[in-house]
Amino acid sequence: MTYADFNTGWSYRRKVTPFQELGGTAAAPWTPVTLPHDALITTERRPDAPDGHTNGYFTGGAFEYRKTFTVPEEDRGKLLFLEFDGVYRDAVVSVNGAFAGRHAFGYSRFLVRIDPHLRFGADNPDNEVRVSCRTHLDSRWYTGCGIHRDVRLIVKSPARIAVDGVRVTTPDVDEELAVAEVAVRVENAGAMTSTLRLTAVVTDDEGVEVAQGRAPVTLLPADAETARLRLLIDRPRLWSAETPTRYTVRVQLGDGDQVVDEVSVPFGIRTVRVDARRGLRVNGTAVKLRGACLHGDNGPLGAAAIGRAEERKIELLKAAGFNAIRSSHHPASSALLDACDRLGMYVMDEAFDMWTQGKNDFDYSADFPEWWERDLEAMVAKDFNHPSVIFYSIGNEIPETGAPDGARWSRRLAEKLRALDGTRLVTNGINGFVSVLDLVLDGMAKRRAAAQEAGASDTGQDAGGGVNGMMNAFGEMMGHIVSSPMVGERTEESFAALDVAGLNYGESRYALDAGLFPDRVIVGTETWPTVIDRNWALVEKHPHVIGDFTWSGIDYLGETGIGVVKYADAAGAAQGFSTAYPGLSAYCGDLDLTGHRRPVSYYREIVFGLRTEPYIAVRRPERHGMPVAVATPWAWTDSVSSWSWPGFEGAPVHVEVYADADEIELLLDGESVGRAPVGGERALRADFELLYRPGELVAVAYRAGAETGRTSLTSATDDLRLTAAADRDVLYAGTRDLAFVEITLTDHAGVVHTALDRDVRVTVSGAGVLQGLGSGAPVTEETFGSDVRRTFDGRALAVVRPTGPGTITVEMVAEGCAAVRLRLTVAEARGPLPGFPSPADTTTDLEIPA
Repeated sequence: MTYADFNTGWSYRRKVTPFQELGGTAAAPWTPVTLPHDALITTERRPDAPDGHTNGYFTGGAFEYRKTFTVPEEDRGKLLFLEFDGVYRDAVVSVNGAFAGRHAFGYSRFLVRIDPHLRFGADNPDNEVRVSCRTHLDSRWYTGCGIHRDVRLIVKSPARIAVDGVRVTTPDVDEELAVAEVAVRVENAGAMTSTLRLTAVVTDDEGVEVAQGRAPVTLLPADAETARLRLLIDRPRLWSAETPTRYTVRVQLGDGDQVVDEVSVPFGIRTVRVDARRGLRVNGTAVKLRGACLHGDNGPLGAAAIGRAEERKIELLKAAGFNAIRSSHHPASSALLDACDRLGMYVMDEAFDMWTQGKNDFDYSADFPEWWERDLEAMVAKDFNHPSVIFYSIGNEIPETGAPDGARWSRRLAEKLRALDGTRLVTNGINGFVSVLDLVLDGMAKRRAAAQEAGASDTGQDAGGGVNGMMNAFGEMMGHIVSSPMVGERTEESFAALDVAGLNYGESRYALDAGLFPDRVIVGTETWPTVIDRNWALVEKHPHVIGDFTWSGIDYLGETGIGVVKYADAAGAAQGFSTAYPGLSAYCGDLDLTGHRRPVSYYREIVFGLRTEPYIAVRRPERHGMPVAVATPWAWTDSVSSWSWPGFEGAPVHVEVYADADEIELLLDGESVGRAPVGGERALRADFELLYRPGELVAVAYRAGAETGRTSLTSATDDLRLTAAADRDVLYAGTRDLAFVEITLTDHAGVVHTALDRDVRVTVSGAGVLQGLGSGAPVTEETFGSDVRRTFDGRALAVVRPTGPGTITVEMVAEGCAAVRLRLTVAEARGPLPGFPSPADTTTDLEIPA
């Protein structure tokens, strides 16, 4: 009855089969690594990588991991499992050379039984487990490759609580009393009938016992039963994003005086209701979802879902005003859901990006017909006790949703989830444009054929501005198609299978569907960041529209440059959605790859009504007056919050001020340089054209003639300093903690030099390693495995991982700056790390010598 962290003692390499070695291919050396780990993130990026713009120009490949370990003799006769929270992709697990299990999907938690293949006792110290995996043209974004989530070793007695066998529901909740129903799956792999005693104790977040119950359970040989206990909790404290209070149930299975198994499960007490008249209610209170779509990577760490990195993402998004996330487009890691539970963040956990129709040459669509049920079962098993999860999403932009067969699949997936878990809402991120893509493509083909017949050249351009004009108007064009009767008719059956209709870029249907489908509840599962002002007004106006999820909350690797403002080159050549090599990230997040908030984040905070003071953003003066070739609906203005532009004295500069006000006045060194109304070019924004000169720029907001707030930017002085700050001084040994060190170029007063970027070298010594080093730059040839990185807008980020108790020294040097040193303490971790409870049913750590 032990659950052990199994993340240490691994090595990895590019996979080479014995037949390849026989043919002369040299095997790469094994490199020690601690899990979670992304094998792809430090590999070479190449301009000739197939479909490189989709994955950041990483070339993919096959990798393998191995670990040797000893199993005590006393575990002979017990059941041993390896639990993988996620391996990307096509994982094959072998133990001592024998096949033990496989899993096709790269984001599902899966269990592999290993005891039939083990050798027990101190005389057999070299049991070996190997895991192979691969990635190649199988995704529309950067996925990484490897054992990118946590691994646990689970040891169970023949009479046991099943893995993921404790499920807590709260079917009856009011202010005075909550009924907590604890369903426990009990199994008996022994040869004798056993009558066991089940005991459950519930404690609050301070460890005080609030309820308990017990019941006998009789099991025949090779039998499995579900026992239920209904426990009463007086005056329950309810979980919500604002008050994320949790309880813990500790379940013991006893045989006489002996405890044969024990599991502890955190859970929350809350109610979720939704309808088209009253919208979404959590614990009876109306909630509008201020949502962010998230891909799975962690910037400089790649796809590695290390506990502290997952927690930091939620901290940053919550501080930026979000109260909900959508895991796009795959199930979230257990570590991310733990963080959402603890910090308070509603979650839409999404299952798939494709069903039977592929979007890439080698994606999951070929596996979907065989694996979809098991992957939904795995998602529910992982999610069930997480109060943060209020939605399951069965897909994202699935082309089949516009056809009858796709509607049948919609019902099959939705009903499977309801059978597994009837406590969550089911949705699907349906893009009406994609649902009728067959008709759109057919129309385009006919149009090209007609143009060729008429003698026109087939350039793929439209008369109104060519391909770039088409791209810049893409959002408007999609809105027209999505609101068409054709889309309404073809998607009606797929939407009817859902509790909540998820609309990707479908705001043109919000008001329309209120009349056509008066019982339909809508959530904007994916929306353009550039229209958040209009979208949020619709969300607030219509009770049947319960929220907005922007694409995206944090910048991510791959889909390069869809949010980059692209300027015409000297020849005025056309450019597409994506940036060519060395494009790295999408650059459409409210936060950049390092977690630094971009101007759009502050604009959104004002739209949400969460920020009262104005915010100043300045478009880069070196690009002033340059014609924009492409600015997609994902692209915010090319601006930064800075008044430090050396070399541009006297040059024109465009200033944006965001505010919920009537008018903005700009003051430069106390002198008024202009007033402008808010809402001229864009709602909640005032625009100014100035000539740059250093000093203090102040924006004063007015409503009805009275000042409502002010903010300022100050130019950096000539001195240049390297500064660094870690998000924590004390770390804990183990595999889940990290320190994020923000590196900044400033003057003596701490003003950031956004225009004086430098290469920074980072050296880590002592009880830690440099796990990753990066910046927010969306286009760069730099690699995350290097110890040198150039700052972007004056900033970079180093990620440090502890290797054991002791002291870590982090030294940073840059040209023209004094070196900076930070000292971090790594404390001994005993049990779960502070703030990092282990995944859902962890109890006692198992110590197995490596």
